[in-house]
Amino acid sequence: MFFTLCLATRGSDLLLREVDRLRHAVAQTRAERPFGIEAWVVLPDHLHCVWQMPAGDGEYAGRWGAIKARFSREMGRA
Repeated sequence: MFFTLCLATRGSDLLLREVDRLRHAVAQTRAERPFGIEAWVVLPDHLHCVWQMPAGDGEYAGRWGAIKARFSREMGRA
């Protein structure tokens, strides 16, 4: 599955500055709800990625929700 996600504030460089927090949020989510990463590109204010979901599992929305929540929580603590 191909995804593009954008920050609410276009023009920001937050994703590049905080890429380690993003990586951590993705790793934690993958540990709980596995999925494969075929490709991932992080740009300053948006990202593109291609995931390989487990057979019979189309619950990508829950995974994205977990990644976004973790990333946002970590940003709140920073």
